[in-house]
Amino acid sequence: MYSSPERKIKMIKVTVNGEAKEFESALSAFDAAREMGLAKTACAAEINGKTVDLRTALEDGNEVKILTFEDEQGQRAFNHTASHVLAQAVKRLFPNTKLAIGPAIDNGFYYDFDTEEPFTAETLLKLEAEMKKIVKESIRLEQFTLSPEDAIKHLEEQNEPYKVELCREHGDKGEPISFYKQGDFTDLCAGPHLMSTSSVKAFKLTSVTGAYWRGSEKNKMLTRIYGTAFPSKDALAEHLERLEEAKKRDHRKLGKELGLFALLDEGPGFPFFLPKGMVLRNTLLDYWREVHKKYGYVEISTPIILNQELWHRSGHWDHYKDNMYTTVIDDGDYAVKPMNCPGGMLLYKIEPKSYRDFPLRMAELGLVHRHELSGALHGLFRVRCFTQDDAHIFMTWDQVESEIQGVVRLFDEVYSTFALTYKIEISTMPEDHIGEKETWDMATDMLKKAVSEMGKEYVINEGDGAFYGPKIDFHLSDSLGRTWQCGTIQLDMQMPERFELEYTGADGEKHRPVMIHRACLGSIERFIGVITEHFAGAFPLWLSPEQVRILPVTDRAKEYGEKIAARLDSLGIRSSVDNRNEKIGYKIRQAQLEKIPYFFIVGDKEVEENTVSLRSRKEGDLGASPLDEVIDRIVTENAEKTR
Repeated sequence: MYSSPERKIKMIKVTVNGEAKEFESALSAFDAAREMGLAKTACAAEINGKTVDLRTALEDGNEVKILTFEDEQGQRAFNHTASHVLAQAVKRLFPNTKLAIGPAIDNGFYYDFDTEEPFTAETLLKLEAEMKKIVKESIRLEQFTLSPEDAIKHLEEQNEPYKVELCREHGDKGEPISFYKQGDFTDLCAGPHLMSTSSVKAFKLTSVTGAYWRGSEKNKMLTRIYGTAFPSKDALAEHLERLEEAKKRDHRKLGKELGLFALLDEGPGFPFFLPKGMVLRNTLLDYWREVHKKYGYVEISTPIILNQELWHRSGHWDHYKDNMYTTVIDDGDYAVKPMNCPGGMLLYKIEPKSYRDFPLRMAELGLVHRHELSGALHGLFRVRCFTQDDAHIFMTWDQVESEIQGVVRLFDEVYSTFALTYKIEISTMPEDHIGEKETWDMATDMLKKAVSEMGKEYVINEGDGAFYGPKIDFHLSDSLGRTWQCGTIQLDMQMPERFELEYTGADGEKHRPVMIHRACLGSIERFIGVITEHFAGAFPLWLSPEQVRILPVTDRAKEYGEKIAARLDSLGIRSSVDNRNEKIGYKIRQAQLEKIPYFFIVGDKEVEENTVSLRSRKEGDLGASPLDEVIDRIVTENAEKTR
């Protein structure tokens, strides 16, 4: 008898979640997840730093990380699949509906539809019921590609004009077009997605609204359905509770209730600040100035309108012209500044600089204007006019790392004052960039080294740097766990070259300085919106527009109340006296609704004993205390910026 030769299996070596493994060559990322016992929780994979579909085949030497719902990109794959489940439900119930786009977003997803009839809250309930059926059917998602020509033909046959438009744009590149199929539903999509609809265990359609196609008011208004999805019902319930809390904290609602700012039809995207809002704003800016003086910055101011040629020279015109407001002055073309940088360059050049002047830290609270589409405007979060707390630091190459670390320390101090934590993201060279790759690589390495030496962790955001240099972004987490991108540090090797900036070195020769762009709060308006929601309008004492309210119980106590207010004013404490002929209970409730940190209740007894009956927003009724003792407490808390 002859024995048949044994089949030789080719093996590949792969590192999965930091563990070296050997697998048969015919292996996908999902197979690897299953081998690691992660099949039930796997949402996507990261192979050699790139987020991919679980269906992706592995190759010898791959570094693989299995992404679950706990990972940002894994969560996005999960929500993206949920958006496809929604779209499939819509097509089943309303087959004549045209599909637009349906991306994953932070904490959820949305899908835009061109509908024959308006969708209502009742429609959402019907769609949720159909989505549950689709999840229960456990439909496998299958990825396939078509040539641009075949893809366009397929979508035209499906009568999907919005998908055809997208496909024509991608088709210009000549690359295959990616689709995903789940049962009777097919969608134009690059992925990644879950393996099956069955994993979308818990979801909720949260709202329906209008949205212009591609965000332009020149296009048709579509129907946008928002939703969120989670692997479990408990996680969904927790999230929905947070959403309800977020609604209560909505800065637009609180801004109106607390008399901080107004958003008027006469100036869409141009916020109006009311007296109390100006107190809040100015207190914030006073703190900003205090911190920047401490860290060695000088403050400058540059004009709002500058010659258009300047923006061509800086390179901003090519990148921002569609978002810039322009005007004509004395037959010359001018532009309203969308950022502060070029003005800072001009100020640098006014006087000769030496290496002894470095590092030179110039900070500016500059008013900038950018034309945002009307559909994108959102309270103070997205406006057309805002104040940017920019700074430009000029230095030599050997000062770069220490200056970056100095900026991070300043950020640490500021963010901790507001009880905000953060995560760091380093963004690398984009496709649309200026300058040599070697310079970009060196600059990026400097950013990484500076942050690492401080013991800070970071993630890499490939290809998302500014057009002139790599950057560090700070994503702040508020009291509800939501993230906000505020602070940024951008290394610029190009603008000093474009503006021919020079300094005299120790060798007596002329050299180009290196420059850092940085913003701590980002937009002052947006930051006010963030902290309004973060504190739910109950600002810390030092930041509150009104810090103390004095509530006289009797007419005889009014004079005592006015004397207390005058004394507080002399000590820099903002107060008022409620002398209205109202019952004390009503006055107390009003002070509580207005989120006043402290209120003093004074009657005849308090007048005689030189005391106040103290109430705290946080601690409630604290009883009667000597006036001097109470004032000392408040002055100390205010100075310490206690949260």
